[in-house]
Amino acid sequence: MTDRSLAWRRRAAILAFALLLAPALQAQTAARAPRNGDYIVAVVNQELVTAAEVDQRLARVRAEAERNRQTLPAPAVLRQQVLDQLIDERVQVTNARDVGVKIDEAELDRAVNNVAVQNQMTLAQLRQRLRQEGIEFSKFRDNVRDQLMVERTREREVLPRIRVTDAEVDAFLEQRRAAVGMVEQLNLAQILVTVPENASDAVVAERRARAEAARARVRAGEDFAKVAREVSEDGNRAEGGVIGLKPADRLPDVFVTAVKNLRPGEVTPQLLRSGAGFHVLKLIERRAGGDFTLPQTHVRHILLRISERLPQDAAIRRLEQIKRTIVAGNKTFEQAARENSEDGSASLGGDIGWVQPGSVVPEFEEVLNALPPGGISDPVVSRFGVHLIQVLERREVTLDLKQQREQARNILREQKFEPAYLEWTRELRARAYVELREPPL
Repeated sequence: MTDRSLAWRRRAAILAFALLLAPALQAQTAARAPRNGDYIVAVVNQELVTAAEVDQRLARVRAEAERNRQTLPAPAVLRQQVLDQLIDERVQVTNARDVGVKIDEAELDRAVNNVAVQNQMTLAQLRQRLRQEGIEFSKFRDNVRDQLMVERTREREVLPRIRVTDAEVDAFLEQRRAAVGMVEQLNLAQILVTVPENASDAVVAERRARAEAARARVRAGEDFAKVAREVSEDGNRAEGGVIGLKPADRLPDVFVTAVKNLRPGEVTPQLLRSGAGFHVLKLIERRAGGDFTLPQTHVRHILLRISERLPQDAAIRRLEQIKRTIVAGNKTFEQAARENSEDGSASLGGDIGWVQPGSVVPEFEEVLNALPPGGISDPVVSRFGVHLIQVLERREVTLDLKQQREQARNILREQKFEPAYLEWTRELRARAYVELREPPL
C-alpha cells in the first residue's frame, strides 16, 4: 500500500459511513447556533461544542453499544470521552481551514455521490433521507467537505513525518528471510494510557499508576474489554481494545516481544512503555504465517463517463439496467462491456487484468475488495465516471526482490503512521484554544 492509497483509504472509509453518523451531523449543524435550552460546553478556536451535540453523540454511542452488546464506562467517564472526541474533531477541522486546504466543487460532488452509492441510494434518495433526519443538504455537504479537508491535511502533514531508511528495509527483509516465510499473525487487545510529550515526572507517575490500576483489575479477573472501554485512550477503545489479527511484522516490535511467551488469553505481566504511553496487552489469538505474498484480483468493469449528454444520475440508472440484464442471463458481462464501456478495456470485454492494493482509485478498490469471485457491484462513482465492477478471481503472488523492498517499505511506513498521527493530533490540541464552560445555573 502506498502513502497515497493509505490516505485515500482512510478518506473512503469515513465517507462510506457518513450516513451512519447522521445524528452527529445533525448536531454539528446546530453546534454553531445553540437552540433554546441548549448551552455551550466548549469553545474550540472559533467553533462551538454544545450540550445538545454531546447528548446526541452519547445517544449514538449507547445505541451502538446496545446493538453490539458492549459494556460502556460510567456515565461521567463516557461523557468526558465523547466531549474529548468532539473537541479533537473541531481542532482538526479548524486546523484544515487555517492552513488553507481547498476542496473543489467537482471533488465534493463526487464524494457526496459516493456516500449515496455506497449506501445504495440515488442522490435524490439521499436528499430525502437527510430531510427525514432534519439535516439540510447544504450542511451535509459542508460536513463532507470538512472531512475531506481534514483527510487532505492529515495526508499533507502526517505522511511527511514518516521516514523509512534503506537500513530499516534491509533489517526488515533480513528478519523476514530468517523467518523463512513463517511470519506469524497476532490478534492483540490493548489498554493504552497516553503520556503527553515532555510530561513532568509527576504526570508520568500519575499515568503509570492509572495503567497499573487497570492492569491489576484485569489480572484480578475483571473483563479486559470492560476495563479497556473505561480506561483506554486509543482508537480501539470502543471495541474493547481489540486491534485485530495482523502479521507480526505490521505491529510494533515492542508489542511482538512483549507477547512472545504468552498463550492466548494471557495478559502481559508488566506494563509496556512506548512513545505513546503505557500499555497493557492481551494476546487473543496467535496464527502461523506464510510467504511474503501480495493479493491480486482479476477484475473487469463497464465504465460510463459523465458528460452533459449523460449526467451522473442517468449513468447510474443505465448501469443498474445493464446489471439487471446481466443477472437475468440475457447478456454476459463481457458482451455488455463491449457494447457499452467507454474505456480502452471495452474491446477486451471490460477486462483490466490483475490489480493489487493501491493500483486503482480507492473508491473502485473499496468495492472490489468486498465482492466475491463472480460478484457484480452496484454502480460505483469515481473521478473517471461510473463503473459496474465484476471480480473474476483472486490469487496470492510471491514478490520478487524489488517488490519485496517496496512492500517492506510500505509495511514499515504503515507501522509508523499511527504514532505519527497521534503526535500530530497532540500538537494540534496543544496549540488550539480550548475553553470548557460550566452548565448555566
